[in-house]
Amino acid sequence: MITSSMAKAVAREPKLWPTAFRAYRSFVPTRWWTRRPFLPIPDRDWMQFRLVTAYGGDGSPPASSGEELITWLRWLEKN
Repeated sequence: MITSSMAKAVAREPKLWPTAFRAYRSFVPTRWWTRRPFLPIPDRDWMQFRLVTAYGGDGSPPASSGEELITWLRWLEKN
């Protein structure tokens, strides 16, 4: 689940675009083309689980999630 604040935050950081793409690709299930809707998107239940474990409650990201995403992408880039 990508919020508009996340998309805007990444759009403002072109140097992080390759890292963001690699991170997104890691969330896409293998052999995604064999399952409906035949698009490279993460499984909804799995993403919900990840959001709940990250943010608690119902998994709704906070308004500052764009900043958190940039911090995480910078960490990924270094490691």
